[in-house]
Amino acid sequence: MDPSPTASDAPPAPQPARLAIVCPCFNEAPTVARFHAELASVLRGLPEVDARVLFVDDGSSDGTLEVLEGLARQDPQVAVTAFSRNFGHQVAVSAGLELSAGADAVVVLDSDLQHPPAVIPELLARWRAGAEVVLAVRKRTQGASLLKRASSAGFYKLFNRLSETKIREGAADFYLLSGRVREVLASMPERSRFMRGLVAWVGFRRDHVEFDAPERAGGESKYTLRRMLSMALDAVFSFSVTPIRLATRAGLGVVLLGGAYLAYVLVRYFVYEDLVQGWASLISVTMILGGAQLMFIGLIGEYVARGYSESKARPLYVLARPLAGPLWTSPPAADRAHGPHA
Repeated sequence: MDPSPTASDAPPAPQPARLAIVCPCFNEAPTVARFHAELASVLRGLPEVDARVLFVDDGSSDGTLEVLEGLARQDPQVAVTAFSRNFGHQVAVSAGLELSAGADAVVVLDSDLQHPPAVIPELLARWRAGAEVVLAVRKRTQGASLLKRASSAGFYKLFNRLSETKIREGAADFYLLSGRVREVLASMPERSRFMRGLVAWVGFRRDHVEFDAPERAGGESKYTLRRMLSMALDAVFSFSVTPIRLATRAGLGVVLLGGAYLAYVLVRYFVYEDLVQGWASLISVTMILGGAQLMFIGLIGEYVARGYSESKARPLYVLARPLAGPLWTSPPAADRAHGPHA
């Protein structure tokens, strides 16, 4: 008769899933400590994950880095890295993904408290249910101006109209990625980055969670109208060749109109012996055509400039403060409890 199983014969308990939380920061000194406190409170309620919080300082000039270093001394879960200058929010997110090697899942969120840490448990639940990309989608933003809401809605509609890659309206730079998706995104070498578009482009099984974005807890929004316009242009030119095709069609239309006008002039001259008068109208037409040509040349130049930027192969960012070491020092365990395919 076989002996009864003992405790030593039981399979080992699964290890906690490794969760990296990437938090880009730029001049967030007034709010980052409060953000960390709220995030730490959420993580204490998640004993089933082995979490690390990676703050990426994007060249802040208001003492944010000093605050982050203080948090890292107090909290062993916190790791801090810093750029040598401001490289931009999208690059900071990319750096965080690259530095999160070994994670089973990565959550990206801003540190201004407009991306509530309380949403993270629901993101994890959708990941454990099998999704490899879980988007946090804004239903509304408290205190957002009419211009901000209109420009945001207009951007999503324009992008989805021009691009084959579709982005869910309201999707923010707040999402969970499986380890496999993180690796794919971290391997992409392109310089002009629109992370929401890249996350949509890679595919994989996905889900979403809705949330209400509160007002900023302090400081000012870094996305001015100029920055939003710049990001919108990067998004469109990175994911669509439709503007070039529209320019070609517009050029063809102008040629046809010009040919029709020339035929009209010739008919007036040879049939009715009447020369069309009007230097002012000719000058106006010339100026309109010249302006359209310059606009289309500029449009082509945008694509050429992006190709030139890619060809230089400069590093995407430069670290002034590298990580002290990897986020996890122990080798990965094969029996961690995490979502499928992570």
